[in-house]
Amino acid sequence: QVQLVESGGGLVQPGGSLRLSCAASGSIFSSYVMGWHRQAPGKQRELVARITSGGSTKYAESVKGQFTISRDNAKNTVYLQMNSLKPEDTAVYYCTGGTTMTSDNYWGQGTQVTVSS
Repeated sequence: QVQLVESGGGLVQPGGSLRLSCAASGSIFSSYVMGWHRQAPGKQRELVARITSGGSTKYAESVKGQFTISRDNAKNTVYLQMNSLKPEDTAVYYCTGGTTMTSDNYWGQGTQVTVSS
């Protein structure tokens, strides 16, 4: 069983930056594909980014060049660096963990990101 706890969300002005963190329990973190999803008000949940155990990454087209996913296996933590934030990035952001690039077996509770002036 893997538990995921997100942190780092909050209110930021357009153009600002935030870094989300996701701390995972369990000794097999390093073998999991980790990801970030988001759900904006009135919209479906969408994949933002994934990172494999070896560090290969995949991004949604909408965030390429703007967001960066990374991981520290020694700290059992995955990060999402978000730059040049826009109001349309406002959403609840969820950390996920899975065994493949297409599975999300575990979900965190989510952290709210609000981009507004």
